[in-house]
Amino acid sequence: MKKTPLDTKAGIKIANRVSIRTMVLNFILAVVQFVIGLIAGSAALVSSAVHTLSDGATTIIVMIGVNVAGKKSDKSHQYGHERFESVASLIMAVILVIVGIGIGYGAVHDIIGGEYEPMSMEIAALIIAGLTIAIKEWMFWYTRAAAKKINSTALMADAWHSRSDAMATVGAFCGILGARMGFPVLDSVAGLIICVFIVKTAFDIFKTATNQMVDKACDPETLTKLETVISRQEGVMGIDDLRTRMFGSKMYVDIEIAADGELTLNESHKIAENVHDAVETAFSEVKHCMVHVNPAKE
Repeated sequence: MKKTPLDTKAGIKIANRVSIRTMVLNFILAVVQFVIGLIAGSAALVSSAVHTLSDGATTIIVMIGVNVAGKKSDKSHQYGHERFESVASLIMAVILVIVGIGIGYGAVHDIIGGEYEPMSMEIAALIIAGLTIAIKEWMFWYTRAAAKKINSTALMADAWHSRSDAMATVGAFCGILGARMGFPVLDSVAGLIICVFIVKTAFDIFKTATNQMVDKACDPETLTKLETVISRQEGVMGIDDLRTRMFGSKMYVDIEIAADGELTLNESHKIAENVHDAVETAFSEVKHCMVHVNPAKE
């Protein structure tokens, strides 16, 4: 069985390095946003600070999930620990929903109340919001690249969390700008927009993690590529059955191929072995591939 990126110590080191860097950045950003938001009287910037702080908290969950998922199989977990990544993603989704609803409730309360304190330090608040957008977008691409490199769904979820924060901060920027132009209600509206972004991100993360937990089949495009790779192997006369299931970020494949019924056991085994090796070579996310040979029907 070949090693996949997440099974290696190098993969876990990459995930930990990325997570620690983004966590430190999130903490610094959250403190600056919160302080400036309080001084300036910007509900949107304070809400963005809470979202940024939640980024740091969920990154800790990602680190735990990736490290546990990278553990080798043992007697109690003979198929590995990959689904711990999905568990980490589910916990992230729940935390995000709680944070989003809390921010949304505060925004709605302010809008209905209709009482807005005049903002101060608008320029400083705008600068912080703009800086946050730039840093969060960089964090998205940085984390996304690492997630693709080690094939980590939890790390990819963390990347999209950063992207949602960047988009939400765009709303905060517009709200602060609107308040500066004499429309203070826009600051609370921006907080409500942030709530929508957070809940939408949580839903997407939850959907992906749930699909991995219930053995969802791979996408049609991957299935087509699998069929092509299998059919090209010498001795394969047809594909009788092809089933796939996602196990965390990994894929399990069960294949039944048709071959000449007059072949010896060794010859049939060689064909199956070639199919097995070809699939695992072509698809790095495949952790387990089972190939069964049937005599071709005349």
